Amino acid sequence: MEIKIEVEYKGALIKGFILKEDEDYITIKLSSGYNSTLKKADIKEISRKSLEKKVNVSKKVLVNNDDLPKIAILHTGGTIASKVDYETGAVTSKSTPEELLSLYPEITQLASVHPEMIGNILSGDLNIAHWNIMLKKIEEIIKDGNFSGIIISHGTDTLSYTAPALQYAIKNLPIPIILVGSQRSSDRPGADAYLNLKRSVEFIVSQSKEDKQYRRVGVGMYTSISDDSVTIFDAINVKKTHSSRRDAFKQINYTSVADISSSGTKFLRSDLLENKPSSSCEFTYFNDELKIGIFKAHPSLRPEEISMLSYYDAVIIEGTGFGNLHVNEVDDITRFGPKNLEALKKLQETTKVVITSQTGSGETALNVYSYGVKIRDTGVLGNFMNLISESQYSRLAYCLSKKDEDFDTLWNSNLEGFELVSLDIGKK
Repeated sequence: MEIKIEVEYKGALIKGFILKEDEDYITIKLSSGYNSTLKKADIKEISRKSLEKKVNVSKKVLVNNDDLPKIAILHTGGTIASKVDYETGAVTSKSTPEELLSLYPEITQLASVHPEMIGNILSGDLNIAHWNIMLKKIEEIIKDGNFSGIIISHGTDTLSYTAPALQYAIKNLPIPIILVGSQRSSDRPGADAYLNLKRSVEFIVSQSKEDKQYRRVGVGMYTSISDDSVTIFDAINVKKTHSSRRDAFKQINYTSVADISSSGTKFLRSDLLENKPSSSCEFTYFNDELKIGIFKAHPSLRPEEISMLSYYDAVIIEGTGFGNLHVNEVDDITRFGPKNLEALKKLQETTKVVITSQTGSGETALNVYSYGVKIRDTGVLGNFMNLISESQYSRLAYCLSKKDEDFDTLWNSNLEGFELVSLDIGKK
């Protein structure tokens, strides 16, 4: 049972559903999706009405047109598949793919859509083992041979890890795979789920008509806060840069793939368009027991902190600036510098260490400053790379999972499918 209430509070009219109520306070779920807790002594109640909670127990039957491009939609959960839970006031992932599509029946007019549930989980709860579940289903779809593309509904919080993981794990991909998320649940005003999903479908449909296509893993999310354009970001170096804005995702150090609006598709990365591969698709499944950590360097760094990183099979250290750490001793206050350097050398006896920059953009360049050179000479990985931590994490997971190949050879090969742009800073 839900209770709809309308109150006057300090001259303002407030409407919504009651989440919690006691003798002194009342919490109301507003139409915006946010909660408002009010002191009862300060409100004037205008109306209160009990409503039966609507429960949709039936699945909408999707009518597909076989003349349209065939697209699989794999449902993993996340905010795009979430609803407001009026018992807790929080957003929970609990929609089925059929329910999601029933909200947007226009999509079935663009493509022959085939939804399938492979999970219903907020992305912050996903781990490496879930990547393998996705890969297994993708492999089945690829082997079918009749699909023009795949869309994966995914929560936004860890989307920047899953997208590059799938890109690294699948070689000779014959069709595009687009991960689609939403910053606001589908039942909230201003939800971005519909446009992200619709524009991603439009992108795959338009690509299905071309010989040279984008045959990679991408992400479809709002271009700006306006309700028109969605950007397709490449999986490599796509990053969530804002906790709540609808245009939270950015392509770091590179240009995004395309913008799709009511005016059509504007391609921005023609270098990523490829003919259908002549070789069959290859899949690498991840070792889901890997322990990969991310550590941020900071002032007053101590060697004990670096030593504790030996727990991990591999660790990404986000250095300052070009990827620097405190390793110099210039006075009594900085006496821990050389000990940090010793700890970094010792750590690499058991753990793969990648240095990257915590700046968010730019490349790692350990040749610029004297302490960077000392760090470089310990043998750390990552120098002159411009990959963000999320992509480095997935890259490490891929390389460490390929037990039949030499790690160093694999790590130093072109795994991204394009040259990693370098400004050649400090190389001369």
